[in-house]
Amino acid sequence: MSIGDHTPVPSTPSAPPGAPGGGGTVPGAGEDAHAPITALSPRNEAKARALGVSSATGLVIGSIVGTGVFTMPAVLAGAGTMSLAVLGVIAIGAMLLAVLFGQLTRRVPNSDGGLYAYARHEFGDFAGYLTGWCYWIQSWAGNAAIVSSWVFYVTALFGWKANGTEEWLIALVGLWVPAAINLAGVRQMAWFQNVTVVLKFLPLLFIGIVGWAFVRSANFGNFNMSGGSLYSGIGIAAGVALFSFIGVEAAAITAKRVRNPERNVGRASLLGTGLSAILYLLTAAVVMGLVAHHTLVGTGSPFVNAFDSMFPGTPWAGTFIAAVAVASGIGALNGWTLLVTETSRAIAQDDLFPRPFAWEDRKHTAWFGILVGTILPSLLMLWAYETKTGLTVFTYLVDLTVVTVAIPYFMSAIAQLTFLVSKRRRVQGWLLARDLLVATISVLFSMWVTFASGYQTVYQALVVLMAGLIMYALLNARRERLGEAASPADIPASSSI
Repeated sequence: MSIGDHTPVPSTPSAPPGAPGGGGTVPGAGEDAHAPITALSPRNEAKARALGVSSATGLVIGSIVGTGVFTMPAVLAGAGTMSLAVLGVIAIGAMLLAVLFGQLTRRVPNSDGGLYAYARHEFGDFAGYLTGWCYWIQSWAGNAAIVSSWVFYVTALFGWKANGTEEWLIALVGLWVPAAINLAGVRQMAWFQNVTVVLKFLPLLFIGIVGWAFVRSANFGNFNMSGGSLYSGIGIAAGVALFSFIGVEAAAITAKRVRNPERNVGRASLLGTGLSAILYLLTAAVVMGLVAHHTLVGTGSPFVNAFDSMFPGTPWAGTFIAAVAVASGIGALNGWTLLVTETSRAIAQDDLFPRPFAWEDRKHTAWFGILVGTILPSLLMLWAYETKTGLTVFTYLVDLTVVTVAIPYFMSAIAQLTFLVSKRRRVQGWLLARDLLVATISVLFSMWVTFASGYQTVYQALVVLMAGLIMYALLNARRERLGEAASPADIPASSSI
């Protein structure tokens, strides 16, 4: 689906004249002030846009399917078989978000930065900054969450018993190898991403399909196994399911790197999310049927138990699953390193983030953003492994990833809703009704994600937002001094009290 069914009416620029965009000429009257003001040569354009629809789809799958899939069935089992229905509902919500991001990329002239660009185009610099800030925080904190699980599988694969310092050194490998691949260029990153997607997708799909031949109905628990109300069971399942679908926006965030983004972002987002949803539902259901419920809820490696049920007495089952998890984790870290970088680069190019984040080398790689986006989770993991207090803070930040990504989702959804109910589009009957339905459900879905995160997490997200406001105040003051942002008119200071 695309927003091409509605024809926007040109609007006047909302950014101040002379707004930074990396050099070049300033947009004139009637042009979109948020459009790119630099033009690349055809050769450099091809280098910058290295992701075709298949690579962009691989990026979406690789960002969604990380290491969490290998523990998700055990968490879902704690809620009962109702969790499969919850997973299905959230999968539908994620796919509608994928459609939404495709529509927005097609409509917004400069969609560089994805969710940040949508909010800035519709609501201005302040909303764009807050959206980008929230997404940048959750993306590098999410990398810390992924690498912590990845370390577990690395030690399991090689049979290591590591202390805190050794685990941190392993985590550094998981963070800096993807950073090095991204520094080598987008083409190298895309190639590595495609390889790791195949290495993890096919084995998991094998379990999800072949495993049904070994399923025993007695292994499935009751509909509600939470020990509480139906609502509490939904809460258990929703938390892990919501976290598992973060990454649906990967192609939208990297729109500048995608060839023909107006067409391919939507396709890659929907295809990647759909395939990931099928994989999640198949594997979660089959593992529940392969492993006895009381065993499943008490294990941290449900796929090892599943392989033992399919192939009894196979000592290689644990090693095989650990190897698949290691490949899956490193692929997810590779993709998310790009997302961290592209988010900060897009904001910085609009002078709404420190300017070094927009620095690019001759391969159009935002190297400073890669380095900072890798140093931050590296320090966070050092804190987590060396101090109990640090581990607590780390856990809080992991919980924040869900609600902090819900805010950009919400801003994107209301940006589209604003457009649909404004006078900038021509009514096209059922097409308008269809797009209104997608936008409205996306708004409600984003609100539900925030609500399901819990009061404590929402409170902590508010603190993160307030910290971001401090940076915005300083950046906006600089922009006013340079004449890049309009200064508010103050009452002249009086010479007398």
